[in-house]
Amino acid sequence: MAGTGSRGRAERRSAGELEGAVLAALWATERPMTPAEVQAGIGGGLAYNTVHTILTRLYGKGLVLRDADGRRGAYRPARNAAELTAQAMREALDRGPDPIATLRQFVTGLSAEEERALRELLTENGA
Repeated sequence: MAGTGSRGRAERRSAGELEGAVLAALWATERPMTPAEVQAGIGGGLAYNTVHTILTRLYGKGLVLRDADGRRGAYRPARNAAELTAQAMREALDRGPDPIATLRQFVTGLSAEEERALRELLTENGA
């Protein structure tokens, strides 16, 4: 078949995409997972060594914890998805020269449901 390549492998994904896939697999369970379990959870034909390398990088970044609950070589996320996303949003605001303008731009892209939830959260927090 034209355009499929001779190796028959899935398209190469970026490091960020792979890290996201590994984190998603870890968030999908309540228990620590070994690299082999993460590999099976992701699918897509990733090699064990690739999954292990990604977990090691995530550990180095403080995004996963290792040897949790006494399972040698098992990993679990250091933060849940909402906490990690909120941290990334905070860091993005801190990087820009005008965080208020950034927030203004962000709010204009919210769906009606997201805007309603944001208003409720602000009201709950006394804003």
